[in-house]
Amino acid sequence: MPAEFLAGFPETLAEVSRSCRALTRAERESRRALGEQAADAGIGLRELTTVHLAAARRAWGSLPGVAGARDTAELRSVGAAVLGAIEAGVGALAEGHARAQRHAVRRAEAARRAFVDDLLYGRSDPGRIAEQAEGFGLRLAERHVVAVAAHPPGEPYDDAHPLLRRIERELAGRFGDHDALIAPKDGRLVCVAPTGQRQVFDAFVKLACAPDGTRVAVSRPHSGAVGVVRSYEEALSALDLAERLALDGRVLNAADLLVFPVLMRDRAAMTDLVQSVLGPLATARGGAEPLLATISAYAAAGYVNAEAARRLDLSVRALSYRLERIAALTGFDPDDPLQRYTLETAAMGARLLGWPPP
Repeated sequence: MPAEFLAGFPETLAEVSRSCRALTRAERESRRALGEQAADAGIGLRELTTVHLAAARRAWGSLPGVAGARDTAELRSVGAAVLGAIEAGVGALAEGHARAQRHAVRRAEAARRAFVDDLLYGRSDPGRIAEQAEGFGLRLAERHVVAVAAHPPGEPYDDAHPLLRRIERELAGRFGDHDALIAPKDGRLVCVAPTGQRQVFDAFVKLACAPDGTRVAVSRPHSGAVGVVRSYEEALSALDLAERLALDGRVLNAADLLVFPVLMRDRAAMTDLVQSVLGPLATARGGAEPLLATISAYAAAGYVNAEAARRLDLSVRALSYRLERIAALTGFDPDDPLQRYTLETAAMGARLLGWPPP
């Protein structure tokens, strides 16, 4: 370690041994500054403190106050002052070293957040993003998938969330160095991983789903920096669709939901379908919502009456009555294969359009 990091420490101890004084504020702050400089230079705290203690040990016998002590009491007094100065000096070094490390961590976290923003939103040149990604373990020339975990409302993910720390710790323990990037974003938890790291990705999805109420959306694989943006948008869209359609399941695959963007591509046609097929349900006692829920539950149950009744918390007889009312009002029979497909499609469109309005 360069000698300048001692910065006159033996001379300071010599002065303390003469006067039996404590370190001044300026002297302590000087040690803190040296601690910061050492941290910035890559010198560890252990090495830094060891060098200072070794210098104090070598200087001990030649300190003026120690060599000139007239009796044991005076030597004890000098020794206490010198040891107090060593304690204060080393403590100040540790404070400065820790302060520099905290600043470095904050700088690294800020750089990481900025990179995640640029990566997921495509705000920077793809070539520059790819270059930065190397520093975070991502090689964007490969195909990547993105998973987004959404916690229940009111419990957003952030850098200090215990689940994030647990996932990072467990993935590191099980897989060592890996190429997945895991970061909080807008209250959600995001994982970007190459398709070749499927075990790491699957472990993230499983761990992220552990808390009750958490739902994870998984994109299709895409290549390059632009592909990561597309994958992220797919995962967000899957979460949004699942919320609007009240879909079951904790893990949502964007590939399974591709039909919905297609259905909504012609919004005017979908609006016409909903109004034409389901509009008459608004005249039912209790409004359209119970009958709309019946269509969705019947489809989700595979058109099995007993299972649909269980999902709706109805008797099979009450379910049958509702199905009859749907057929009578709309003219579409839920038990006819072609007609029930029209009803199911219209019901999905109603959910996407927010029909009926609250």
